[in-house]
Amino acid sequence: MPNTVRDVFVPGEGSPTRAAFGLQGKHVLLTVGRMDSRERYKGQDRVIAVIPDLVAKGYDVHYLVVGDGDDRERLETLARVLGVTERVHFLGAVGLESVVDAYRMADLFVMPSTGEGFGVVFLEAMACGTPTLGLAVAGARDALADGELGTTVSETQFVPVLVGMLGDPKPDPTALAAVTCARFGRESFTANVRTVLTRLMEVA
Repeated sequence: MPNTVRDVFVPGEGSPTRAAFGLQGKHVLLTVGRMDSRERYKGQDRVIAVIPDLVAKGYDVHYLVVGDGDDRERLETLARVLGVTERVHFLGAVGLESVVDAYRMADLFVMPSTGEGFGVVFLEAMACGTPTLGLAVAGARDALADGELGTTVSETQFVPVLVGMLGDPKPDPTALAAVTCARFGRESFTANVRTVLTRLMEVA
């Protein structure tokens, strides 16, 4: 039975948040997730590592990283070594309202995780109308509906597809949110729960 997404995650105006960060006219990437040294599979380092290449291709990219943990220092060091400190913004652990604002302002939610149990953050991003990119492995495949809602790729195709998506216009947020909630919203989740409970009672 798939997970669900809370009703607070809906499309909205992201321009004020962009202005607050001084990111008008930039390509904004976003990852929301813990920075735990035991969970390095989430892939923030993979995104940081490709930023120099994206900039070299002419993309004025900025990467927002929401979350915190004991692996943050390693990721900050990586950004510094690669010379992209001014393009990688570590926001730390923020409140729910700020997370929603971050989803709305981003051009693309990207999390090349290799070990997600499901990936609720993908649902949150899409419910806010933001396109998503993940690897076609583990639980991310379920959250992204095997590419029907978000984009799933192999590790070798991650960078080329990311570059292609940066060149695409952002899709209609309302339409993406609608299809996401139709599949993973509370009503669908409740119906799935009822179905499972009914089957269990029939077996009993």
